[in-house]
Amino acid sequence: MATSSGYKQILDNLTTAVLVLDPRLNVQYLNPSAESLFETSVTRMKGVPVADLLVESEEALDTLHAAALNGQSYTKREAEFLLTSGNRLTVDYSVSPINSDPLELLLEIQPRDRLLRISREEDIISQQETSRILVRGMAHEIKNPLGGIRGAAQLLDRELVDEGQKEYTQIIIDEADRLRSLVDRMLGPNRALKLASTNIHEVLERVKSLLEAEGRGRIRFQRDYDPSLPEFLGDKEQLIQAFLNIARNAMEAAFEHQLQAEGAEMPTITLRTRALRQFTIGHTRHRLVCRADVIDNGPGIPPDLLQNIFYPMISGRASGTGLGLSITQSIIGQHRGLVECESEPGKTDFIIFLPLEDLK
Repeated sequence: MATSSGYKQILDNLTTAVLVLDPRLNVQYLNPSAESLFETSVTRMKGVPVADLLVESEEALDTLHAAALNGQSYTKREAEFLLTSGNRLTVDYSVSPINSDPLELLLEIQPRDRLLRISREEDIISQQETSRILVRGMAHEIKNPLGGIRGAAQLLDRELVDEGQKEYTQIIIDEADRLRSLVDRMLGPNRALKLASTNIHEVLERVKSLLEAEGRGRIRFQRDYDPSLPEFLGDKEQLIQAFLNIARNAMEAAFEHQLQAEGAEMPTITLRTRALRQFTIGHTRHRLVCRADVIDNGPGIPPDLLQNIFYPMISGRASGTGLGLSITQSIIGQHRGLVECESEPGKTDFIIFLPLEDLK
């Protein structure tokens, strides 16, 4: 076996994650880099079929079997492995035969999650900027004629004597004000951040207490906080609004799902925080970042809607305005953070990344 020879010392010192499989495709060895990547140990993994780890099609496993039989080498792009924590890991891997009696396979694994995430974040940031430019341009085009309409209605109102006719001009003024308010909400918060020392758990606890009052006992909260997270400079009130928009959407979607689906579970929202070190948001690497998850057990977001949910006026609910998530993205963006969303039937996870550094 390769791992019992001099190869083991070489493999142990590689920074590349390496697995060695026996002819039956059972794991025989992981080097320390692979142990770190898969969040496990060689003792725990030895003898485990690779099919239990590799989230792939039958064709991919057949190719592995063919490599074990015929000594073929090949490379697979963007495959998924299942970690012991239940999370999935996207990787590129190369298969090479080693030893001839018995034939073993060496898998060299290159994680792709970080590169894919950075690419996805760049797309999100670009989408945000496009959305902001679009909304600002539209707001300018709407506000100018609205001001003229409102002014003309006020002048007409002063000239009219008939109170019945004045009722019509008042409707015009009120509707112009309503449209102006809608446009202002689309633009998001227009005031500078009021920075102060902020505890992310105080923000989440405030959101929890507000929604518990609104839910009147119909919703359950689960908390999974990392107590090691330090305070940071932030605008507490705006952050409460940002997280409240997400959690309220989750609660309302879960309520609607409970009404429509017979035997649906009690609506549950999980609030989770974790510390991430040396983490990149967009093009900037941060020493320490807070990851906050707002997870619900609602129906999930349709894939065709998921890509556009942060645009203004996009909503998955009949009663939704489509402004809450756009405003949230704007607030988190002002804090140099980012909002992402992962969704599948029965689970939606909004992930908020906030740098735990002073904003300058």
